[in-house]
Amino acid sequence: MQKKGRLLAAAAMLCGLAIPAGAQQQATADAGKAAAPARLDVAVFAELPAVQRPELSPDGKHIAAKLAINGAQYFAVMDLDGGNRKVIGAGDIDINWWRWVNDAWLVIGVRREVDVEGDKWPITRAISVEAATAKLVSLNTRDTAQNGDDVLWMPHDGSTRVLLSAQTSIYTNEPGFWPKVDEVDVTTGRHRPVMEGREGVMDWYADGSGTVRMGVGVSMDGRQRRLLYRPSARDSFRVIDRAKGINDDLLMPKLFLSDPGKALVVQDDDAGFSTLWEYDLTTMQRGKKVFGVAGYDIDGPVIDPRTSTLLGVGVTEKAARTEWFDPGMAALQRKLSERVKGARVQITSYSADRSVVIAHVGDASAPGAYFIYTAADDGMTALSMNNQTLGLRRLHPVTTIQYKARDGLEIPAVLTLPRGSTGKNLPLILMPHGGPQARDEESWDFIAQFLADRGYAVIQPNYRGSSGLGTAFLRKGDGQWGLAMQDDLNDAVKALAERGIADPKRVCVVGASYGGYAALRAAQRDGGLFRCAVPYAGVSDLQRMVSYDSQFLGGGAVKDYIKSKAQDFRAVSPYFHAQDFSIPVLLVHGKKDRRVPFNQSKVMADALKSAGKSYEFLEQREADHFFSRADDRLTFLKAMEAFLAKYNPA
Repeated sequence: MQKKGRLLAAAAMLCGLAIPAGAQQQATADAGKAAAPARLDVAVFAELPAVQRPELSPDGKHIAAKLAINGAQYFAVMDLDGGNRKVIGAGDIDINWWRWVNDAWLVIGVRREVDVEGDKWPITRAISVEAATAKLVSLNTRDTAQNGDDVLWMPHDGSTRVLLSAQTSIYTNEPGFWPKVDEVDVTTGRHRPVMEGREGVMDWYADGSGTVRMGVGVSMDGRQRRLLYRPSARDSFRVIDRAKGINDDLLMPKLFLSDPGKALVVQDDDAGFSTLWEYDLTTMQRGKKVFGVAGYDIDGPVIDPRTSTLLGVGVTEKAARTEWFDPGMAALQRKLSERVKGARVQITSYSADRSVVIAHVGDASAPGAYFIYTAADDGMTALSMNNQTLGLRRLHPVTTIQYKARDGLEIPAVLTLPRGSTGKNLPLILMPHGGPQARDEESWDFIAQFLADRGYAVIQPNYRGSSGLGTAFLRKGDGQWGLAMQDDLNDAVKALAERGIADPKRVCVVGASYGGYAALRAAQRDGGLFRCAVPYAGVSDLQRMVSYDSQFLGGGAVKDYIKSKAQDFRAVSPYFHAQDFSIPVLLVHGKKDRRVPFNQSKVMADALKSAGKSYEFLEQREADHFFSRADDRLTFLKAMEAFLAKYNPA
């Protein structure tokens, strides 16, 4: 890597993103003061992030990441300067995660679908990769069954042995169905048995020294769970907690502490917001509060994977951040944040000695970039732009607003306005998030930014039932799929109209996954409020979805979960009410979607056709659930743009 001029070059790029302190809050108010920008080519928004989830090797000399190559995502290992790149083609195999074992080897977790007795079953495998040569070593045995990528522990001393938990049978009446634990050498794939499987226990957990300390037992229907624990390898496992039903939480230690019998857990505080606590597993008593945030759930503890120590806590208020407890990490965060005032800096990876750090720099109106910081010269170098065309350019301002639902519930929502607009009487896109146990925040969203670029205001409500806002807010979604949760969406439109931001006669709804369901439900139930709907990978028939999700272990709990959200599947499933649709619908679905089956949109299209309703159906042959290919993003954006221009022009 050439160090000369590094800081100057990085500073020049960062200047394009940095804004004066406090200016972000004025972004919406100032939207009309800037000259209206020329529309960008749709292909700009379809670009895949050049690098995703970069992870540094312990010595800070190599990076493992997903790369965008010719419009598709590939896993690769490369030197810090991008040289000596080794690309691993995935084909129909998804690479879900990767972790460094030592300076020379890492492990990846892969997933693919196979035919099992006429059905498509997802299977997972663990594979080690030698960074210098891209040599692959399977860490599974020939009899590994469905789940085979559960790495419980990796060494801290640079050695090559890991703990792997895996099944050896797909049949529930055979002992191998319940995962065993082996020690596996990543350089050879050789196994040494550590612990046999135990009936009913599907998941095992190890402490920082590599001792299996905890297991989670589950009934076949998933409705009952139990926590098994032992203080040390010399002790026997005993059940220390039980949970029954979807709303009964099982105690789940996040980190075993050096103090015997003590652990860190995430539980609600008295106000109902998830908080990090110390916990005594011997007495089953909660100890001191470690960290919490008023009005929000924490995202979880940030743990150093190489030392198994607590570094901080992830928090999402309006946007994601890390509250660092470790003094060195806190100082590093301050240094990088001061260097790029006006932009958010998130430390995402670091070498074992923290002399090399990868940080993401950006915010909701800019796609941002990954930078490499090196302590040796106190310099920052750009690793990659998330969008090669846009670089660090700011587009359309994003803010968080609050509005009241019809029953008085306060709903937070993310609002994107077209830069250069007056911010008044705009055509509106209502865009509910998926999940629904998820949440929108102030972060880069290529769909929202594309729509704003075309002149639309975009509102993304965190309707009741969204996560991150406390247990009471989450539980308000119980029994309310397609009902009060849908009312919250309609109330967002009303609130923006009352504030003069949106023209209530020019509104369409766009959503994916559960958001796609909400778009279909809006077209079926509340067509008088909207001009059109664009559901991507939307659920149209809840009963079919339950049948699909409940075919595997724990299916009973899945059924209970969905039934808790919608008591009468038929009443709130748009598929059964095609005759009620009163606005045009653009259905979009990928045939390789492994989360929401393609058939959910196919049967909806057939029902709309039979009912004589106005609809279009874009079938994406190679698309998955997550827009993993640039071509699929592009065809979706083009189809949506044409559809909106026809029925709700900006």
